[in-house]
Amino acid sequence: MEKDLKIAVLIDADNVSAHPIKEMMEEIAKYGNPTIKRIYGDWTKPQLGKWKNVLLENAINPIQQYSYTSGKNATDSAMIIDAMDILYSEKVDGFCLVSSDSDFTKLATRLREAGMLVIGMGEKKTPEPFIVACDKFIYVEILQNEEPYSQGDKSKTKTKPQVDKITPKLIRLIHNTISDLADDDGWAFMGDVGNLIQKKQPNFDSRNYGFQKLTPLISAIPVFEIEQRESSKGRHKLIYVRNKD
Repeated sequence: MEKDLKIAVLIDADNVSAHPIKEMMEEIAKYGNPTIKRIYGDWTKPQLGKWKNVLLENAINPIQQYSYTSGKNATDSAMIIDAMDILYSEKVDGFCLVSSDSDFTKLATRLREAGMLVIGMGEKKTPEPFIVACDKFIYVEILQNEEPYSQGDKSKTKTKPQVDKITPKLIRLIHNTISDLADDDGWAFMGDVGNLIQKKQPNFDSRNYGFQKLTPLISAIPVFEIEQRESSKGRHKLIYVRNKD
């Protein structure tokens, strides 16, 4: 990902928790610069009070949207209208839609059709249509579960490997992706494998399984073989992977 991408962050306050907001903003920064940060909700409602303490700390602009009609989500409409206005302004390269609501499925699809990078972020209850409409979807629960290292650099995080969560479905996904990319000897470049897996399954994230990166995750699965090679410039190791069978 290009670190200088300009990203509009639009948050649905009604459908995502306020607790991991700091972690969410740090995650978004990995993909680009969040130049627009807005959060939508009816701020006269007491249940949104938990957001108010974190908005100033993270320079997020609250957008007031009254609930004019019972049973209708005016917040969704306001967020969608703003997203289209931002799209036509041509001031950003991508969007981060923070919600667990499937009502934003069509919006995500439309933004991608316009050539925008679309990152979704929400809770694990998020319906599948919204997830697959995004280029990448990140569960906020994995951000909350990351813990600081007890030694060394306190700014780094770790997750506890959960090998028991590695399912046959995941192994097939990795196996088939390697086969799709493999050269005549069966080897595939790890970076290409990761990119293709993400396209096939937008909510794939090695952190869902307790691994910070894809390489340690695949290394923990005995049906795959990993090899490090010197790059042509000699500065970095290139990692390749292949199926053992």
